[in-house]
Amino acid sequence: MQIGDWRRGRRGVAAAAGVAVLLGGSAYAGWALTPSAGPAPVARPSDRAEIPSTTLPPLDEPVPTAAPAPDDLPEIAYDPAPAGFPDDPDTLDTTPLTEGLRPTRRLAAYDGPGGRPVAFLMPTISEVPLTVPIARREQGWTAVLLPSANRKLAWLPPGGFRTVALRDQIVVERVPYRLTWYRDGVARRTWQVSLGQRGQETPLGRTFVLGRTPPPESVYGGVDIYALGSVPDDPASVPDGLRGAHIGIHTWHHDGELGQQTTNGCIRLTPSGQRLLLTEVPEGSPVVVVDALPAPPSTA
Repeated sequence: MQIGDWRRGRRGVAAAAGVAVLLGGSAYAGWALTPSAGPAPVARPSDRAEIPSTTLPPLDEPVPTAAPAPDDLPEIAYDPAPAGFPDDPDTLDTTPLTEGLRPTRRLAAYDGPGGRPVAFLMPTISEVPLTVPIARREQGWTAVLLPSANRKLAWLPPGGFRTVALRDQIVVERVPYRLTWYRDGVARRTWQVSLGQRGQETPLGRTFVLGRTPPPESVYGGVDIYALGSVPDDPASVPDGLRGAHIGIHTWHHDGELGQQTTNGCIRLTPSGQRLLLTEVPEGSPVVVVDALPAPPSTA
C-alpha cells in the first residue's frame, strides 16, 4: 500500500465537527486525513510486508472466552475514545514495537483478556485505513495502542485482523526538544523541535502515526501534517477551536521557535525533516514521547 493512499472521509470535510489536528498555536477543524496534491511516496514491500499472526497461545494454554459485545457499544473514532480501557503499563518504554494490526472487520475491544467489551475498533477512522501497533500479547489475546486516547491499550481476541511489519519509530524527547527517527532500531536522523507550551505540554507516552493531512494554511510551511493517535492531556486547556483535536507533527513557516515551548501540544520540526519523515515513515509507525532518554553508559 502507498504511504499516501488516504481516502477523503465523507464526514471529514462536510461536517462542522470534522477532523482537527493541533497546529502550532492555531486551530483548524474540518480536514480529513487525505493525501497531498503531490505524488505519494511508495512504501517498499519489505517495509509493509504482512507477517503471520502469532496471537495463539500454546496448545495447553486455554484462550479466555470473549464475552459477546452489545451492538450498541460506541465505535472508536477520531473523537476522544470511550473511557474504560486499561493503562499502558509500558507507555514510556522506547523499545521499538515491530508489528502492526489492521482490522479486517469491526472488532470488539476489551479491557483485558476475557474481560469486558468497551467499544468497537473499526477497520478505518474517518474512512482512513487503520494500522495500530501491537503492544502486548497474553493468553492468545492481542493488546494494541488505543487510537484517540493517551497511554491506553485495547485488548482484542483472536481473529478479524491482519498483521504487518513495522520498521520505523519516532522518539521525541521533551527536555532537549529533540525528535529522532529510527529504522530497525538504528537512529537514522535527529532534529530539534518545538513542543507544547506550559499547561499544554506534548503528552508523554507511546502513540503512533494515525494518518496525514494537507496543511490548511501557508503558515504551516506547505508540507503535509501527521496526525497522531494521541490527544491533549487536558482538553480544557486548549482553545475552544481545538477541542477534540489530535496531536500533530508538522512544520511552520519559519524555524525561529525550534527548541522552545510554543505549541498547543503539537510537535513542530523543519520542513526538510518533515518531508523526509513523510517519505519514509508510514501509517501505524510507533511514536514515543519521553522527557529524555537515559545517557549512554560511560566508557571511561
